[in-house]
Amino acid sequence: SLDTTALPEQAADNFILSVDVGTTSMKCHVYDKEAKIRGSCATKVVPLYPEVGHVEMDPDDLWKGFISVVKGAVQDAGVQMRQIEALGISTQRGTFTTWDRKTGVPFHNFISWQDQRTADLVKSWNRSCTMKAIHSVMKMVYFLTRQKRSLAASLIVFSTQHVTFRLVWALTHYKQVCGCVHATDYSNASATGIFDSYQMCWSGFLSSLVSLPLSIFPKMADQQAAMFGECCFDVGDVKITMGTGTFMDINTGSKPHTSVAGLYPIVGWKIGSEVVYLAEGNAADTGTAIRWAQKLELFSDVTETSAMAYSVSDSDGVCFVPSFSGLQAPLNDPKACASLMGLKPSTTKSHLVRAILESVAFRNKQLYETMLRETRIPITKIRVDGGVSSNDFVMQLTADLFGRKVARPQHNEMSCLGAAFVAGLGVGFWRSREELKKLQSTDTMFLPQGAAKEGAGSTSREYIPILQSWERALRRSMNWYKQP
Repeated sequence: SLDTTALPEQAADNFILSVDVGTTSMKCHVYDKEAKIRGSCATKVVPLYPEVGHVEMDPDDLWKGFISVVKGAVQDAGVQMRQIEALGISTQRGTFTTWDRKTGVPFHNFISWQDQRTADLVKSWNRSCTMKAIHSVMKMVYFLTRQKRSLAASLIVFSTQHVTFRLVWALTHYKQVCGCVHATDYSNASATGIFDSYQMCWSGFLSSLVSLPLSIFPKMADQQAAMFGECCFDVGDVKITMGTGTFMDINTGSKPHTSVAGLYPIVGWKIGSEVVYLAEGNAADTGTAIRWAQKLELFSDVTETSAMAYSVSDSDGVCFVPSFSGLQAPLNDPKACASLMGLKPSTTKSHLVRAILESVAFRNKQLYETMLRETRIPITKIRVDGGVSSNDFVMQLTADLFGRKVARPQHNEMSCLGAAFVAGLGVGFWRSREELKKLQSTDTMFLPQGAAKEGAGSTSREYIPILQSWERALRRSMNWYKQP
């Protein structure tokens, strides 16, 4: 947590350094007082796939990359390290490693948030007698007390994206990992599956099930950092980050949201005594699907894809299901497969590209409708970021499907900016969130086409049958990898 009171004046020529450790790239920016980028450096993060369903990263490569981008960004800005006022770090939430605290040597590679190695373990736990007993008891407690915390406990369902079961897997498979402490921060802790967001502490009962000693330390998870970077400080503010995966978050204020369809209540940030909560839904394979299409040589440059999609009037009946890592909320099926359906002799590369980009917007629509239905919080604004948000076709279709305007900032790397904002507030580089709002910029506002005819908040009528066909393809892709 941060305390921003009684802070000294800062020199005008000082800067904030921020690093975003992403799934496929690591970026570092140097920010000035106006939140303008003065210097940058980036390097690739190379995922490893040692087995089917396993996604890892080399810790040494990641550390070398971190040092490289920090030095490179400072050099690019033409400033001295002594002018750096603070360092903000945005991390891949749910990606972890374990190491020897004496030597600092990792016991194994980072295990990615996309990793599916515990799918069967998660499924067995969700179907176990223990979980059924927890659900039954907590339903009764909720009936008697009407406490939302009890309702949340009666509905809890684990997923492979929760770090907990992958950590249990590591404890089982690496005997030297006998750790004393699992150290993380509130924003990361709240996405583990065993953090009690209502009490702002680890759930003693759930922690005991997996036998993990746990502690809290400060830094910031990527999606919460992006939310902060987009200045989504008010209840009803929504941000959609479209990078390797899509993460849609809504500010629910001082109370965590209780979900029945897979939205997850997480801690957005804790500054001083104030705690802000978010409700989040995600789709794991947004940028993954586009990079896959590029490897198949459907296009050579990702900037071509929007024009390719617009070059045809529709996808020629082709539907793409972007589920290389299963399906998340609201369907929550880790055994779903990625698929292309409706192929014909007339199908061209442009049709395939359009189908892939449409699938990104369709998943956005699913998450948005789930968010509206579950939270019942009036939406105040929608802002987007992440590399895929630079695609005009995806953004316009998203606005059409939502029936609402969607704002895209000039720079799409909001996780980095959000970590910089939090770090800057902590040292007094910036004074308040109102000051940060004044620094916000919008590059493009996407307005829903046909909204005047069909009413604000309604889906473009021409897309309703296409969306229905895609949903049929989605259902056929579910439970594909079930064991015989």
